[in-house]
Amino acid sequence: MSAVTETVPVAAPGNPLGRSVRDSLIVAKRNLIRMSRIPEVVIFGLIQPIMFVVLFTYVFGGSMKIGGSTSAIDYKNFLMAGIFAQTVTFATAGSGAGIADDMHKGLIDRFRSLPMARGAVLTGRTLADLVQTAFTLLILAVVALLVGWRVGSFGDTNAGKVLGAFGLLLLLGYAFTWIGALIGLTVRTPEAATSGGLVWLFPVTFLSNAFVDTGNMTPWLRHIAEWNPFSATVQATRVLFANPGQSHSHAWPMEHPVLASLMYSVLIIAVFRTLAVRKYRSATA
Repeated sequence: MSAVTETVPVAAPGNPLGRSVRDSLIVAKRNLIRMSRIPEVVIFGLIQPIMFVVLFTYVFGGSMKIGGSTSAIDYKNFLMAGIFAQTVTFATAGSGAGIADDMHKGLIDRFRSLPMARGAVLTGRTLADLVQTAFTLLILAVVALLVGWRVGSFGDTNAGKVLGAFGLLLLLGYAFTWIGALIGLTVRTPEAATSGGLVWLFPVTFLSNAFVDTGNMTPWLRHIAEWNPFSATVQATRVLFANPGQSHSHAWPMEHPVLASLMYSVLIIAVFRTLAVRKYRSATA
């Protein structure tokens, strides 16, 4: 007679927070290696924002009014903060599709058998997406410079403020990837995660100050746009870049855009990370 024994994973010793950070970095490394082996994902991710830069700059630039000016140069400098913000938020769809794909293939079940922190799988994935987003943002900034975008066009700025602007953009992108993670855990297929990740992003990004001056909107629509978390980050980056901004507004997020951007992003991370980790635990229980 033979006995069948079951191996039960034992949690690694040490500080729980330290283990969680270590496990998250390991998962992030795994995802980055995987992304590097599929370069077309990065390439296609670059094509869309570059197309937006070219189309909005050369097709719509001469007909848009910014602070009463129809100068194509003014609109170009006004536009780029919106394009940057849209690019980092659209990474949400990729994050959700990646997590949904891992769930569909049973990879998450294999992670469960390892002595690792439960939240590390999601944190690692979102960190890897953040690195990819930073690379995309860097390439897009180079393209923006080539088409004529310049910082300091409406005032003084410095390297610290410019880096701070990109930091706010990446923080917003990271916050939105947690929304994507929740969507990826909720739907059944990667295709549904991609669709679900984009369907709400278009109204969020276009019902904002990203591409037009909200001063030209009807009052009720302007209020929605000015209290949009996406708009706060766009306005904050324009302030830090010293680029043309929207008409004066009495809405609190537009008067204190940097603080509003930080608060919105941190709040989104806190809420949706909690929901995503809870969903992950219930889905794999």
